[in-house]
Amino acid sequence: MRRFLLALLLALAGTVAVAGHADAAQTGLRAADPSVIRIGSTYISAQSTGGGIAVRMAASTDALASAAARRVWTDSRGRGEVWAPEIVYDSGRYYIYFSAGTGSAHRMFVISSATADSGYTAETQLALPDNKWAIDGTMFTFNGQRWFVWSGWAGDTNVEQNLYLARMSSPTTPTGARFLISQPRESWERVVGNPFINEAPAPIRDPNGQLHIVYSANGSWSDQYCLGELRLRAGGDPTYVWDWYKSNGCLFGSNRATMMAGWDPTLYVNGPGSHSFVLLNGDIATSPPAGPRFPLMFHAVPKGTPYSWSNRYWYTGTFCWWGSVTYSRANVPGATTNTGFGLKFFE
Repeated sequence: MRRFLLALLLALAGTVAVAGHADAAQTGLRAADPSVIRIGSTYISAQSTGGGIAVRMAASTDALASAAARRVWTDSRGRGEVWAPEIVYDSGRYYIYFSAGTGSAHRMFVISSATADSGYTAETQLALPDNKWAIDGTMFTFNGQRWFVWSGWAGDTNVEQNLYLARMSSPTTPTGARFLISQPRESWERVVGNPFINEAPAPIRDPNGQLHIVYSANGSWSDQYCLGELRLRAGGDPTYVWDWYKSNGCLFGSNRATMMAGWDPTLYVNGPGSHSFVLLNGDIATSPPAGPRFPLMFHAVPKGTPYSWSNRYWYTGTFCWWGSVTYSRANVPGATTNTGFGLKFFE
């Protein structure tokens, strides 16, 4: 009986520890836009650094900051500002997608290698449909189809950043049209503008097999930066904008006024955003079942520090699926509410 009670107390203590907030795990990486995947027991990250891209490999997310940064690509052709590389693993090969350019010339590029930290090809510009300004792109596979999702402009001027989706016939070849799936039109996405922003999309599949795209809203130059999400309705068409339902507020942010009801603001960081779900093989099909927490990396500014791009750090955190979450909308085609899995994020 004593053993049973002791086991019960330990189990309850573990439950409380998991459910509560721990101090945000700030890494030593003073950088933005983390991209991290797990291959076997190795964690692999990609980051923009010094006019190029560096890859780190470590036995844990916490150890990435102290791992050697191996430069895998240098902007030898003068492409311009190199932003937000995303590392993807597909059919035994690594692909790093990144944006490069200056001003309105930003476009998406890709390099690839059979080895995570060396041997990458020269960069190739992705032939995205409409050839407009594009950043923060990444590839994923959903229901047997490769897709590319990115943040871009509708036209040639910087009015707002929308989220777009296109099919891929291979990891380097977009095909067909681009499809608009989100615009920053909700009040909680428009606290900071000029331009209004939806960016840094990260796809993931929930325990019911539905597709989600979690993204950053509001300007990254403000502590209003936060994560919201899109959920594709069960059986929905990813290319049809009204099959997507948007969270009714930030799901991970530092300002209570913009948080979705039932979600709390951060305790230790300001402006969390531009995150990475740390999944096995980077495959959205390996996302967690309902209940357990899985690793997360995001960038943010420590509370008590002036909010600026130069004060952003990579943080380790966790996330889990949250059931029976209803998103609602008004004055649009189709059903006005949709209930399914949402996401909880933990510092």
